[in-house]
Amino acid sequence: MAFQPVIPLSGIGGWKYLQATYDKQLQTHANSPQIRRDRDYMIEKFSQPIAVEDFLKDARLVRVTMTAFDLSGEEWKKGFINKVLTEVSNPESTFLKRLNNSKYTAFAEALKPQNGKITLSEDDLAAIAVRFEASSFELAVGNVDDNMRLALNYKDEIKSLAAEGVSDMAIAYRILGDVPVSTLLKTALNLPSDMKGLSIERQAEILQNSLKKTLGVSKLSDMASPEIVDKAIVRYHAMKSITEGSSMYTPASAALTLLGGSSYGYGNNASQNLFLSIFL
Repeated sequence: MAFQPVIPLSGIGGWKYLQATYDKQLQTHANSPQIRRDRDYMIEKFSQPIAVEDFLKDARLVRVTMTAFDLSGEEWKKGFINKVLTEVSNPESTFLKRLNNSKYTAFAEALKPQNGKITLSEDDLAAIAVRFEASSFELAVGNVDDNMRLALNYKDEIKSLAAEGVSDMAIAYRILGDVPVSTLLKTALNLPSDMKGLSIERQAEILQNSLKKTLGVSKLSDMASPEIVDKAIVRYHAMKSITEGSSMYTPASAALTLLGGSSYGYGNNASQNLFLSIFL
């Protein structure tokens, strides 16, 4: 029987519980039979050089490897995966830069075939195995509560997206190009749903202004700091609780009832902002 993560609450309470028990639950997940078998299979197959064409023919190996880089469900794109692995080996190629997908870039850079073969050191293979355990755990969390999976993904991804030495505009473009990360932030910042109809430049400008005003960042590379990461995730869960309603009677839900009525019809931004100022 597959391990099922324990998340007894939704919203902020559930996130705090998941964070407090994360290491123990991840270890239990990693030791479960199916995860252990998949991890060991990947390690065995990559223990010696493997041709890219043989890698792509091995559906199980592709699935496990793609999962390690948070690309689960993409394994059917064999032609595209081959293109990514071919281009990363070409020092003159700008394909990955133009693709602007941090997950595929990490995947390609980790495998980086030479002369048509993928050759991984023991340390590199061990690192991929650790990534597989964490990413597959996120998938398991998503089966219980997809909001929690989105938050875990955000916590991992924002560190690379908001790297030091990159301009605010470049970071904004990276964030907008990462659907899970931008989804969490747009909810946390209460950005309008029709924002995607604007030019990418205008979207980046709105995002930057909102991040600085709402999360108090002086520069977008601050987004990678633990304090700001946690603040963004807590705001996300708070906003989701406002829009979706809460089944538990807590001080927060009581405040929401006073602000908008027991039916939880919170379309008023002033009410949402008052709630956030009280509890965040």
